[in-house]
Amino acid sequence: MAEHFLDITADSCPMTFVKAKLELEKLRPGENLEVRLRGSEPLENVPRSAREAGYRVEKVSENEDGTHTLILGA
Repeated sequence: MAEHFLDITADSCPMTFVKAKLELEKLRPGENLEVRLRGSEPLENVPRSAREAGYRVEKVSENEDGTHTLILGA
């Protein structure tokens, strides 16, 4: 389970990663951020941008309502 949670289902790129990065910067080593998002563009861009910024993508899963949940780690 993640220590932090961010819902960006109502946001569109590039704001999805901007908001995710602001939350990721708050993490301490070993902590995780659970991100809930909607749409194919954020699903592609947020994990890629997180990796490029040096964060881990622990898990990507699809939810019953068509959104996705990412677990990102510091």
